[in-house]
Amino acid sequence: MSPDSVAPGSVRSASDVNEQIRALWLRAGGSLSTQEREEYELLVVEWAKAIRDEVIAAA
Repeated sequence: MSPDSVAPGSVRSASDVNEQIRALWLRAGGSLSTQEREEYELLVVEWAKAIRDEVIAAA
């Protein structure tokens, strides 16, 4: 997964990203390879942005 896989301005919900994070950990069996770690880091950044956007929208 590269940073370009999600188009700017097109953010999935925090819930959707969280599900993808959970699926990644499940597939990896609790131990991430280097590539999976990179994917995880990108997902966490995307999740944090989605949370922030949801909080701003709710305010």
